[in-house]
Amino acid sequence: MTKRIIPCLDVRNGYVVKGVCFKNLKEVGDPPTLAVEYQLQGADEIVFLDVNASVSGTKTLHDAVRKTAEQLFVPLTVGGGIRSFSDVRKTLEVGADKTSINSAAVIDPTLINKCAKSFGSQCIVLALDAKRVDDSWEVYTHSGTNATGLDAIAWAKEACERGAGEILLTSMDADGTKKGYDIELTRAVVRAVNVPVIASGGCGTIEHVVEVLTSGEADAALAASIFHFGQHTVAEVKHALESEGVPVRWGS
Repeated sequence: MTKRIIPCLDVRNGYVVKGVCFKNLKEVGDPPTLAVEYQLQGADEIVFLDVNASVSGTKTLHDAVRKTAEQLFVPLTVGGGIRSFSDVRKTLEVGADKTSINSAAVIDPTLINKCAKSFGSQCIVLALDAKRVDDSWEVYTHSGTNATGLDAIAWAKEACERGAGEILLTSMDADGTKKGYDIELTRAVVRAVNVPVIASGGCGTIEHVVEVLTSGEADAALAASIFHFGQHTVAEVKHALESEGVPVRWGS
């Protein structure tokens, strides 16, 4: 199967932002504009995360989602501030192809079952933010501010058994550092579940993408900094992957 390259739009107050280890967020652009640019570069999907919603209690920015979705022909995953079945339904109604759930799923795991049954597992993505604790990883919620005590591997398995069709796995330790993905964490989750795993957190070079899609065994790589700041285009990443024998998709 081809590997996917997915630019991530972390959005706060209507603007795309980027930080380090979930902190010190800086504005880098407009969601629809960046989404269309990445689509033209060859992005396989776009992820749109309202990074402030689960903390502030505000609703996902449906207007921004709608404006973004209207201009895309690649899948759009939306997360942040999705706390209920009705939130999932509304997000899909305004144009998202998939919804990403983190905090709400930890609080009420049956939400995964209900949403998967009603909308299909392909629409439900478990967002799993994990931080290393000794020889394991702990699940965090509310944009990385709340430690749950849950083991990341066990939670990934449970979520998939409940119907999650994909996992968006973010290493909090690596996020924004540009030092590379957490290969050990990614590989452990991939081998524990039977759904696609998107690796996130730490991408700083094309080599990091190659590594996580090969050694890390991820199905897709999420990246932000290398795209937002013009370091590389999606096409450049895909050409590099092809040169390493990693299959990628071109065109719609």
